[in-house]
Amino acid sequence: MRKDITLPSLRRFNWLMGALHLIQGTLMLVFSLTVDKIKDFRTPLRTYFLTFDTNLMRLVTEPKEAGTLPFGILVSSFLFLSALAHFVIAAPGTNRVYNENILRGMNPFRWYEYALSSSVMIVLIANLFGVFAVDTLIAIFLLNASMNLFGYAMEKVNQGAAKTSWSSFVFGSIAGLGPWIVVALNAFGNSDLGEIPWFVFAITFSYFFFFNLFPVNMFLQYKKVGRWSNYLYGERAYIVLSLVAKSVLAWLVFAGVMQPQ
Repeated sequence: MRKDITLPSLRRFNWLMGALHLIQGTLMLVFSLTVDKIKDFRTPLRTYFLTFDTNLMRLVTEPKEAGTLPFGILVSSFLFLSALAHFVIAAPGTNRVYNENILRGMNPFRWYEYALSSSVMIVLIANLFGVFAVDTLIAIFLLNASMNLFGYAMEKVNQGAAKTSWSSFVFGSIAGLGPWIVVALNAFGNSDLGEIPWFVFAITFSYFFFFNLFPVNMFLQYKKVGRWSNYLYGERAYIVLSLVAKSVLAWLVFAGVMQPQ
């Protein structure tokens, strides 16, 4: 017999998922600080500013190195963010707020955490495909964060609504497409795709697959398809998707970097 999802079982599930994220984040941080290949795996950051060329007597774009991204540490950061969100949700006091929101068909904690953690993830993916410009990476981060905040808006405006309003869902989907367009232009604009390491494609396509399951989960929730007619089922699906997507990305980065040159 299928066991129904309850608020107490969701709380226990959040404790468990928080622990799994924390363990993985700690492992990745330790590897990032102690394993030379991961510690040394850094990708560039660049700025592009207009400057006046006195020889050409016109404005030209001058690229400059602005630093590097400590990849392993940033991978551990989105695992830690997820762990923190799960622990906050399950903690006394805030769990009461979480339960009240769940019963109203919303979870603001989820969208705030996704706005940070998934935005870090897509920035790292874009950077792997050669998006090194600081301003572009900032725009990608904010677009992805906006997409998740539209998810919050979707739940907020549809509380107790007799008819579902899909405008936030549509606007969020448009915002979410922006970063992937930039990634695709950089990936397929490369004349020799064979030069791109296998793990970069593995990370991108696996994350893109899971990325698109989140709006599918929301769609099924609001269409009340099968088990998704219970909001708690969709909530648990979000939690599982988050763990799997972040775990796959983290360990693919680890496996790829550790490959012999």
